[in-house]
Amino acid sequence: MKAPGTEEGASPGIMSCYLDSLSLVERLHRLLLDVIKDEFERLGILEINPVQALLLFNIGENEVTAGELKTRGYYQGSNVSYNLKKLVECGYMHHQRCEIDRRSVRVKLTAKGVDLRERVTALFERHAKGMDARNVITLDAMDEMNRTLRRMERYGSDQIRYIY
Repeated sequence: MKAPGTEEGASPGIMSCYLDSLSLVERLHRLLLDVIKDEFERLGILEINPVQALLLFNIGENEVTAGELKTRGYYQGSNVSYNLKKLVECGYMHHQRCEIDRRSVRVKLTAKGVDLRERVTALFERHAKGMDARNVITLDAMDEMNRTLRRMERYGSDQIRYIY
């Protein structure tokens, strides 16, 4: 398979590993959503979905706009504005129009939202502790993996910038 604009395609080894990496990242994200959904079902939390839980987790103690959230997290196949509206309706968030740009809405967690965020944090802490206890991955290996994923992310971002 030849890359567009090149004389020769990627070596079969790097192409195979690259496609495998992309698939793994996507599957890990879907698995994360399933794990959150399973945890919420166990806790009897049925009014919000896993993507909304990740929104709460990523907002944390901050007051942010929908645009800022889109750049901070990965919400696969989701409409951030719709999910924020649902979280406000369910009482997990406060929202307020921005004084400078009336089209923009700023959001922050309510006490109910903070409580749910703490439950998601506890879930993530249990998983991190469990992976460490079972030697699933070392801290050094995870740190190297994260550095590699950031380099791949920068490369992809650079490709988008150079298209235009």
